[in-house]
Amino acid sequence: MSLFLATLIPGLFLLVLGIPLLLRHAGAIGTLTSFPRSRSAAWILFGGATVWFLYNTWNLSPADLGDYHVLLFFGFGIVAALSFKCIPDFLAVRGACVLVLLCASPLLEAAYMEYRYPQRLFLVTAVYIGIAFAIWGAAQPWRARDFLGWLFARPERTRGFGGLVAAYGLVLCAVAFTYK
Repeated sequence: MSLFLATLIPGLFLLVLGIPLLLRHAGAIGTLTSFPRSRSAAWILFGGATVWFLYNTWNLSPADLGDYHVLLFFGFGIVAALSFKCIPDFLAVRGACVLVLLCASPLLEAAYMEYRYPQRLFLVTAVYIGIAFAIWGAAQPWRARDFLGWLFARPERTRGFGGLVAAYGLVLCAVAFTYK
C-alpha cells in the first residue's frame, strides 16, 4: 500500500465517522447506540476479522510457527466459531478492535522508513492511538457501551467529539496530498 493511500483511507474513514456526529444525525446516533450488542455488526466485523486473521495464520512463514499453521488455523477457527455461540455479547466491539489491529500493520508498513515525509507522523499517531484503544476495547468491550452512553448524553459532547474526529480526518486527507 502506498503512503498516499495509507493516509487517505483513514482520513476518509474519520470524516465519514465524524461528520454525522458533528451534525447529530439521528440515524448515525441510533446505529452507534445499538452497535455494541448488534448481532449483524458482530457477524460482519467479527466475521471479517476472523477471515482476515485466519488468512494471515494460514500464510505464516516457517519462522513464525509456520510448521504448525494448519493446527493454528483450525484451532483459531474453532474458537472464532464458538465465540458466536458462547460469548455473543459485545462481539461487534471485539470484531472492530481486531480489525483495527489488523489494519494497523499495512498502515504502519506504508509509513515505515519514510523519513523524508515528517508529516507521516499524523498517520502514525492516529494508528497508535487506535491500537491502544483497540487493545483496551477488546479487553473491556462494555466500555464502548458506556462511552457511547456518555457521548450521547449531551448534544455538545456529540458535536465536539464529531468535530474533533472530522477535523483530524480532514487533516489526514490534506496530509495525504502532500507526499510527492
